[in-house]
Amino acid sequence: MILAIDMGNSNIVIGCIDDEKTYFVERLSTDKSKTALEYAMGFKTVLELYSIDIKKIDGAIISSVVPPLINAIVSAVEKIIGKTPMVVGPGLKTGLNIKMDNPKTVGSDLIVDAVAGIREYGAPLIIIDMGTATTMSVVDKDSNYVGGIIAPGVRLSMEALASNAAQLYKVSLERPQKTIGKNTIDCMKSGLVLGAATMMDGLIDRMEEELGYKTTVVATGGLAKVVIPLCRHEIIVEDDLLLKGLKIIYDKNVENK
Repeated sequence: MILAIDMGNSNIVIGCIDDEKTYFVERLSTDKSKTALEYAMGFKTVLELYSIDIKKIDGAIISSVVPPLINAIVSAVEKIIGKTPMVVGPGLKTGLNIKMDNPKTVGSDLIVDAVAGIREYGAPLIIIDMGTATTMSVVDKDSNYVGGIIAPGVRLSMEALASNAAQLYKVSLERPQKTIGKNTIDCMKSGLVLGAATMMDGLIDRMEEELGYKTTVVATGGLAKVVIPLCRHEIIVEDDLLLKGLKIIYDKNVENK
């Protein structure tokens, strides 16, 4: 069993996974002001909540899109399990062929998602990750990572509206009853949630048109379970896709060592 951690701009996804199953998936808030000890306490609390025996954790791996926090998270993991975690980045083998203008600029979370998606579902593939940003990554029929899109996440869009429009405010992000809202709250829910679903449907159509063939579509991330059921395309929702990708990369690099 390994400890897998994905550090995003808003949340840190943490879980334990082995070859048989994912033991849990939880999210903690990303906070640049926290110390390594504070993160260690948070991780330890989650492990205790799920009755995970730390002695049974063989190692750990981290992916991150928040470079200033990597050292703190590495130190926190070392305090908890007594082992130095792998960090997805230069020097770590992923097995993914990235066909981008500058492959080094591709976010580690997108790489991890793609690695897991190819193993679980094969290619071609479109992977949607709904975090602070909503990303859509494209893997062609030859299993090459060929690009994608980055858009504001649903929650980020809501916060932008609430911050910049005097008469708008934050609302709960849940499925709207109707497309045509009858009050401000319903109008915002429809625009944010249905708007996101409609955007993804349209982008899937355009991506498949550019590729010249149909793809499997998989979604992950905190709001996927809210938005994806409203899409008209068939989309598989998998909450632990990132953890599976981290496990694959961890195993690949342990074997190389």
